[in-house]
Amino acid sequence: MPRPDIGPTLAELRVEGDSVTLVRMVSLTKVSGQRVSGLANPGSENLLSEPVFDLAGTRIAADPEGLDTEGLVALSDGGFWIGDEFGPSLVRLDAQGMVVKRLPPRTMGKSSPVDAPLGLPPIAAKRQLNRGFEALTISSDERWLFLAFQSPLAHPDEDAHEQARHVRLWRMDADTGRVAAQYAYPLDCPDSFARDRALGAFERRDIKVSELLWVGPDTLLVLERGSATTKIYSCVLESEAMLADEHLNVASRPTLEELSAVDKPMFPVLVKTLVFTSDDFPELGADVEGMALLSPTELLLVTDNDFGVTGATTQFWRVRLPKPSGPQTGKSLLPTERIGSG
Repeated sequence: MPRPDIGPTLAELRVEGDSVTLVRMVSLTKVSGQRVSGLANPGSENLLSEPVFDLAGTRIAADPEGLDTEGLVALSDGGFWIGDEFGPSLVRLDAQGMVVKRLPPRTMGKSSPVDAPLGLPPIAAKRQLNRGFEALTISSDERWLFLAFQSPLAHPDEDAHEQARHVRLWRMDADTGRVAAQYAYPLDCPDSFARDRALGAFERRDIKVSELLWVGPDTLLVLERGSATTKIYSCVLESEAMLADEHLNVASRPTLEELSAVDKPMFPVLVKTLVFTSDDFPELGADVEGMALLSPTELLLVTDNDFGVTGATTQFWRVRLPKPSGPQTGKSLLPTERIGSG
C-alpha cells in the first residue's frame, strides 16, 4: 500500500451523452469522524487475511474496521450499502458516508461499530483470499439485498475453491441481514473465455462474479468475467433452485464446494441465459467490474483501472439492448459504444 492514509471514497458520476462527469466525492468515515482505512482486517483461525506492506516491504498493522469496498447500492434515503472483500462484510452508510452498520461474519465478533444484533453467517469467513463481495444489488422496494461471492469459497480449503464450479448467491433481508435464500450460480467452462484463452493460460480459478443487477421480480443480471472476456447472464431465482439450509452451516460435510467439483452436482443450480459476451465485441476493454442500468434498454459498463499502477484508465461503455431488460431479456445485445474514460 503506497498510500495507506487514503481510504475508501464514493464518487458520484453524471453520464450525459458521450461524457462522464465527476459530481462529488464522499469519503467513508467512522462514527468518531475518522476516515475509514483501506487496510486489511486481522486474521484469525476462522479468517485468512490479506498481508499488507508499504513500499519498503514493511508489514503494515491490520485494521479491524478497514474496508476493501467493491459492490455499491444507492438507497432512496440518500444512504448506501457497500460490499467489502476483506471481511467479507456488508456495510450500511448514511448520506454523508458515515458507517452506521457493519455486518461481518459472526465469527469475527461484534457485527457493527454501532448497534446491529446480527452478522453474516460464519461460513462467509471461508471466502478465498481477496475474493469476498464484489457483486451487490437491491430490489426496487429496498427490502431484499442480493449478493454473490466473487468466487467459490475456500471451504474447507483452497483446493476445494480451485476445483469448485459454483458461486454462492444470497438473498438477504436488508433490515436484519438474515440470509433468506441461498443459490448456486454455475460458472462457465474456462475454455469458453476466448479472449482470455488467447492471451495465455486461463483456469477455473481465474473466473469471477463481479456484479449483479436487479431487473425485475426475482430476476438478476450477473456479470461473470475473466480479464479480457466479460459475460452477462440473466438468472431467474426460482424457488426450486434454493439450496437446502444445511449448506449455510459451516460444519456441514461434504461442503457445497466439494460437491460442486463435478459435471452434474447433487444440488439445485440456477439456470442462466447468455445476454452478452465481449468475445463478440473485441473493442470492449478488459477488467469490466461495474454495471448499471441507464434505462430499460441500456447498460453502462465500467472497467477497473487497478489504481492506475500499470497506466490503465477507467473506461465506460454503453451497451444497448434490443428490448427491455428483465425476465424477457433476449440472448444478444446490440453493439457496444465507448462513452468516456478517465
